[in-house]
Amino acid sequence: MPEFAELLTPTLIALCGFAFLAGFIDSVVGGGGLIQIPALFVLLPQLSPAAILGTNKFAAIWGTASATLQYARHVPISWKVVLPAGAVAALASFLGARTVSLIGNAELKPLILVMMIVVLAYTLWKKDFGKLHAPRLNDRQQLLTGLAIGAVVGFYDGFFGPGTGSFLIFAFVGLFGFSFLAASASAKAVNTITNFAALAWFVANSSVLYAYAIPMAIFNVAGSWLGSRLAIAKGSGFVRVLFIVVVTVLIARFGWDIAKP
Repeated sequence: MPEFAELLTPTLIALCGFAFLAGFIDSVVGGGGLIQIPALFVLLPQLSPAAILGTNKFAAIWGTASATLQYARHVPISWKVVLPAGAVAALASFLGARTVSLIGNAELKPLILVMMIVVLAYTLWKKDFGKLHAPRLNDRQQLLTGLAIGAVVGFYDGFFGPGTGSFLIFAFVGLFGFSFLAASASAKAVNTITNFAALAWFVANSSVLYAYAIPMAIFNVAGSWLGSRLAIAKGSGFVRVLFIVVVTVLIARFGWDIAKP
C-alpha cells in the first residue's frame, strides 16, 4: 500500500474533490457513481476494474449511510417498507451480478435509454409529480410493492448499476405517492442496505485500496451531509430539479455509450 506522504498528490486531491461532488449529488437524487467511478478509472488507470469498483463502493457507502441518517431525523421513512425492500434488493443485486457474468449487459443499454427518456418525459409532463407527500397504498400493498421494487431494481443494480437511485426515487413517487423528498430519503435507505452487501464482497476479496478509499470516503460524507441538508431545507422542488438534471445526464451517458463505435 502506498505511504500516506506519497498519496498527497494532485491525483488524490482531485479524487477527493470528485468524491465530494458525488456525495452531494447522490445524497439528493442518486447518480454519484456517474461522477466517482469515471474519475477513478481516469485518474488511477493502473488499478484493476475490481479494485476501482471496490474502492468506489467503500468511499460511497459512508456518504449514503450519512445521508440516510440525516434524512431519518427530518423526513418520515416507512421502515416497514424500506427494510424488506432493501433485503430483497440485496439478494437480487447478488443474482444480478452473477447473471451479468453469464449474459453481459451491452444489450441492456438501449432499453435503459428508452426507460430513462420515459421517466424524464413523464416527470416534465406532470408538473405536480412528487410535489406532495400523499401515500396511496395500504400497509399490505406497500409491503408487496416494496418487495417487487426491491427485486427488480436490486437485480438491475447488480446487473448494470447506473441510475439505480433515480429509478428507486421514480418508483417511490410514482407507485407509492411519496413526495420527491420522502422518495429520496427512502431510496437512500434501500441503497445503504444493498451497498453494504456489495461492499462485503469487495472487502472479502481484497478489492479495496484503502489508502485512496478512506480519504475519498471522508469527502463523500461531507458532500452527502451538505446535499441532504439542502434537500431537507429546500424541499421536494429542489430534489425534483436535481432529479431532472441527473436523469438528463444519464440519458446523455447511455446515448453516448450506444452511439460510439
